[in-house]
This record gives sequence, C-alpha cells and structure tokens, in this order.
Amino acid sequence: MQFHPWSHRTPAGYTVRGVHTPPSGRPLIHFLHGNGYCGLSYAPLLERLGAHFDLFLSDIQGHGDSDHGGRFVGWNRSAEYALEAWHAHQHQFGEVRVFAVGHSFGSVLTALMLARAPDAFDRAVMLDPVLFPPAMIGLMALSDVIGLYSRNQLASRARRRRHHWRDRKEAADNLRNRGMFHGWHEDALQAYVTHALRDHPGGGVELKCQPAREAEIFGSYPRRLWPSLARISTPTRVMRGADTFPFAARAIARWAQRNPLVSQQVLPGGHCFMQEDPSTTATAIIDYLAD
Repeated sequence: MQFHPWSHRTPAGYTVRGVHTPPSGRPLIHFLHGNGYCGLSYAPLLERLGAHFDLFLSDIQGHGDSDHGGRFVGWNRSAEYALEAWHAHQHQFGEVRVFAVGHSFGSVLTALMLARAPDAFDRAVMLDPVLFPPAMIGLMALSDVIGLYSRNQLASRARRRRHHWRDRKEAADNLRNRGMFHGWHEDALQAYVTHALRDHPGGGVELKCQPAREAEIFGSYPRRLWPSLARISTPTRVMRGADTFPFAARAIARWAQRNPLVSQQVLPGGHCFMQEDPSTTATAIIDYLAD
C-alpha cells in the first residue's frame, strides 16, 4: 500500500503525525492504535482493510513519528487533538462515509471522540477497548489522589520494558510469543519491529514509544468515561477477544446493555486478537461496515 505522511501542530505545542492512503473516493477508516504501538504496526490488518477503504492513521503523542511532547496530556486531550488533526485533513477526501476504528487505548480515545463530535463518523468499530467499570474508575481516582495509581502493575512493568536491541532481528527474536506478543501472527510481529522501532544514533534500534510514556498512559485513565459513553449516538460494534481482560469484558457488556446503538462481537484470541489473526478481524470489520 502507498501511504502519504501528514502532520498537525496541537495547541499543546507538539506535533502529531501519521500517514494516509491516497484519496480514492472510497469510504475511509480513521484508525487509532493501542498504547505503545503505532498505526503501521497493524499493517497486516490494514492491508486487508485497504482493499476496501481509504485509511487515515493517527499516531498519538509519543508514539510512532509523533513528538514526545513532554508530559502526557491525558486521554481526553489526546482524543481532542486526534479529532482536531482529522478535521484539519478531512477535506482532502471529499464527501465520503467515514468510519472510526481503534484498538485498546486507541478505541477508548475513539469513544471520547464520538462523544465529543457525534456527527464526525458514520459508524465505529472498537477492538478490545480497555473500558474500566465505574467501580474500578472510582478506585483509580482514589488511588490517584493518594499518588498510588501511577504505580500500578501495568505501569511498573512498562517502565522496566526492554527498549533497545542490536537490530530488528534480535528484537523480533526477543519479543516473539512473549508477554503481549504471545500468539501474534509473524507478519504482525514483523510490522511491529519495522514500524514501532527506529534506528538509534549510537547503534542498534530502540522503541519509538519510550517506556516512560507507555507507563504514563497505563498510570492514568480517561476522565468522565461513562458519561461520555452514554452520549455516543454513532452505531458502534465492539469486538473483543474471548480471552481479554475480565474487567474489560464486564464493562463492554454493561455498555452494550445500556446503549442500543452499541453491539458486541467476541472473536478468538486475547487483547491483541487482531494481531493474532488479522484476516479474521479484517473480515469482521468489513462485514460490519458494509452492512
């Protein structure tokens, strides 16, 4: 697939970047990645979607080729800036149907975008969104007040993540079937080491997303999440992995029960099921958006 780069200066003073396919007049998918990834790390999935849709990939602060931008601005402002960046480039694609797709952290940002701009997208697909149940958010808020939430297990693990290798082959060999990469299709792993890593000036390769940024995101949470979810009026399909986080499965079920425009679909695999089986995931997305 051919991609063109784009960039947008945010009100916070840093620049977000991404890529898009050449406008063709087809319906378009706006895609947001998960924490620690970047848009092109989902290349096997996107290649299949690109046969049917134009694509607009947006990398969040500190991910991909976007600026690190100092302290993380938070989930809500990240969603606001992603929407602003899309609106700044939307005119290039003309009057086409626009769909929102996101994974994990990126799907929660997508939900915040839908709540903020109900007319921006015709439909949405959220791939294993890390939705926190209300009681869990209450505990997060309490922990945040006393300074503990930023030290949760996921954040602490991210801070310790290895971030430098001799080359991409060593990185792939080190990551294959370990941790969050367990069960990934080899093409997805290769897309990750190709696009989520960069050459280090001193030699070797390193993560584009610094472990400290990934930890900042894991150590924070979206504000006013459930009021935002309640406001969403865009038809939305939530696709979750059969083996995803139990708290997320409960929250997704709660949301689908409370909002008639939200439906859920369970696909084989874990939190990164779209990286385990890009073909099945692409078919599910295409079937929903073409319905």
